[in-house]
Amino acid sequence: MAGNSDPLTPRAKLAVTAGKAVAAASRAAGRGSGSVIGGRVALKLDPDLLHRLAAHLDVTLVSATNGKTTTTRLIAEALKAAGPVVSNALGANMPAGITSALAAGEDARYGVIEVDEKYLVGVAQATEPKCIALLNLSRDQLDRAAETRMLAEAWREGLAGSKAVIVANADDPLVVWAASSSPNVIWVAAGQMWKDDAWSCPSCGGVMQRPGDDWFCGECGFRRPTPSWALSGDHVLDPHGSAWPIHLQLPGRANKANAASSAAVAAVFGVPPQVALERMYQVQAVAGRYDVVQFQGRDLRLLLAKNPAGWLETFSLIDPPPTPVILSVNARSADGTDTSWLWDVDYTRLTGHPICVIGDRKLDLAVRLEVANQQFQVCENLDQAVQMSPPGRIEVIANYTAFQDLRRRVGN
Repeated sequence: MAGNSDPLTPRAKLAVTAGKAVAAASRAAGRGSGSVIGGRVALKLDPDLLHRLAAHLDVTLVSATNGKTTTTRLIAEALKAAGPVVSNALGANMPAGITSALAAGEDARYGVIEVDEKYLVGVAQATEPKCIALLNLSRDQLDRAAETRMLAEAWREGLAGSKAVIVANADDPLVVWAASSSPNVIWVAAGQMWKDDAWSCPSCGGVMQRPGDDWFCGECGFRRPTPSWALSGDHVLDPHGSAWPIHLQLPGRANKANAASSAAVAAVFGVPPQVALERMYQVQAVAGRYDVVQFQGRDLRLLLAKNPAGWLETFSLIDPPPTPVILSVNARSADGTDTSWLWDVDYTRLTGHPICVIGDRKLDLAVRLEVANQQFQVCENLDQAVQMSPPGRIEVIANYTAFQDLRRRVGN
């Protein structure tokens, strides 16, 4: 049970030591943080290690298609007001990476853990969380992830009867369907810009009616629940109707929504909204996202967008035309090798921006932009794209591995 001490067994201690050693060797060899390979080795030596490491923690799990890394960081910052926090801040969100992160938290009181959507149920069973935040579900990594409705059903079945407090987005029908099997749900009106994965009812398959911000199924009666927390402009409304100002260094409406959900989670642990939101202001960037870096004498803002919903949110926060934009797309295993999702992105929103295209799949992206009647240039690499971009700060938008490539190139 979380909150009780559960001293590690000799086998568990050996597994932790071996995992840390392997991770250190991986870092020394220049192969990244080593968290995943270290976690895999540790779990091989002790398959119950994740449960043992979480036993003394009050755990919050955060899962979604978009925004989970940022929300995890915001919640972790808020909960530091109540005690020491351990978190997988670098985004390694499958069991091996989570295990590595928790291995460093022997003195922590709270664990704030980002979890890949496919692994949420299993990680919840292992860590016995006090709180689970469910933000959104949309199409992503089509070659490996389940169709969104199937994923929502898996969450619904796996979380049925959970003792955790579920903090869920009332504006996403798939999230509401998934959370509704749980006995203790806090609904947050966090919004949903991308709606194209939620036009059919997850309960009966009927067509959803979506007047304004509301939604309901006219066939079975499944409908939007009444939220107790809400994002309202630049404020979070709490269950008492009090409005608390949001002051973030992170841009965009999506991050205000993340802050609203994070404030609701923090309240579960007794951290007042004012304190939680004030602490969130400390977050300037998240694993390189939103960082402005200098490269070849130019300012580049690094933005991550992995799927249609993420690109839509990102387009809403970039500077207006004629701000130059560089787009980079890969299709490696960590991205998903299916690039058909490019056709779901509304690239007409980039009209008026000078565009340069790079990345492993730059020609796939070029075809998509051509069909969208956009003016663009295909470049070999970031250096050439920067040189060909007109003056001004450049918005650089990339999917997952392309983003990591860019960070390495600019030394971020």
